[in-house]
Amino acid sequence: DYVVVKMIPDNRLPPRHLHSVHTGKTFAVIKWESPYDSPDQDMLYAVAVKDLVRKTDKIYKVKTRNSTVEYTIKKLEPGGKYHVIVQLGNMSKESSMKINTVPLSAPDALKIITENDHILLFWKSLALKESYFNESRGYEIHMFDSLMNVTAYLGNTTENFFKVSNLKIGHNYSFSVQASCLYSGQMCGEPATLLYDELGTGADSFAEKASRSTDVAAIVVPVLFLLLVTLGTGFVVLYMRHRRLQNSFTAFANSHYSSRLGSAIFSSGDDLGDEDDEAPMITGFSDDVPMVIA
Repeated sequence: DYVVVKMIPDNRLPPRHLHSVHTGKTFAVIKWESPYDSPDQDMLYAVAVKDLVRKTDKIYKVKTRNSTVEYTIKKLEPGGKYHVIVQLGNMSKESSMKINTVPLSAPDALKIITENDHILLFWKSLALKESYFNESRGYEIHMFDSLMNVTAYLGNTTENFFKVSNLKIGHNYSFSVQASCLYSGQMCGEPATLLYDELGTGADSFAEKASRSTDVAAIVVPVLFLLLVTLGTGFVVLYMRHRRLQNSFTAFANSHYSSRLGSAIFSSGDDLGDEDDEAPMITGFSDDVPMVIA
């Protein structure tokens, strides 16, 4: 034996299993189930979205007969905080949940350039990858001093760089750059953080410069030494050649020197040839020819 019992639907019950399926920067997908299984008629739901930052409310109506309902809440703001309430249109018991939308991304390529008495922070424009970001909103810069354990707000800028001065020697700093916060420090972008070791960069830079100077000296000094040796060797070779030429000329001049005339006599090749033709060849002396010595 069995009996069929049909329960009377209670429209005062709240929606069941309200939860978030997906959350983006400007939207959120929520899901819930009807107060009872297999509704036999369309059910009207009221979805109230309370902006916890701006203190505003919006109400959306959803009409469906499905047991499982999925709904997308649009026109939200990046980094926002919302309280979502779902209930039947007859203001029955409610189901609620909180949603935090995804904040804007952190700026890319954050870099530090060290100057004489200050540093410069550089980063890429956030508008290059975030269509929801307007450059007029600007960026805000924070600095954390690890030695003093203090975080300081340095300022806001609409540019892609920021100048930081009055850094103390021996302190380590962390700089963060993010899309400017809205409404009392909320709805902020994700921060891009970069560590700056003031002492390390100062000392290390000097050491690096010194090491570079040493390396340069190690290369330049031998090169200069080789150049000097080469120049010295060239001068010695030239001097030796000059001395040899001078000695050869002196010896040649002495071999043609006439003590009677007191000067050296040089003859051309033609003169020497004529003298050889005219002068008789001396072959020797005979014993029967007397030698007269004056």
